[in-house]
Order: sequence, then structure tokens, then C-alpha cells
Amino acid sequence: MAKHTTDARQALPDRKFAFAAQRKEPLENASHVRNAIARFSQVVDVSDAERDVAWAKIRAAATTFGVVISDTDWRERRHGP
Repeated sequence: MAKHTTDARQALPDRKFAFAAQRKEPLENASHVRNAIARFSQVVDVSDAERDVAWAKIRAAATTFGVVISDTDWRERRHGP
């Protein structure tokens, strides 16, 4: 996965992140989408409502970039506490 430089990441608009308020999990390409899916349950200090919004953004980005997601709801991916 290509990493953003600090300047490039700061230049991204909030809408380009799955978790906009926290600016976590950018959704710029297929690699970032796969990473956001893999790390979804690791994001802390977010509400279920924020997770709902983030999951919808991830699903939309996955469709855009041709990434297949078998889970329809983020709760299906929940691991840990």
C-alpha cells in the first residue's frame, strides 16, 4: 500500500477518510480500502453511529475501486471486546 506523506495526508479533505472526524482510514484507492476493512475493528473511541457512516463510505469506495466485501454490516467483522 502506498503511504501518504504527512503533507499529502493533511491535504486530503475529511470526506476522503472513512472516519472523517478522526481522519482515520483514507479511501484513496483499492489498497487503502482493503486496509480500512482490515483495520476497521481496531479504530478506537468512535461511536456505533460513526462506524455505520464509516462502513457505508468503505462499501462505496470498495464498489468504486472494485474491492469485494462479503460482509454487509460492520458488526459481522467485529473482533475483540
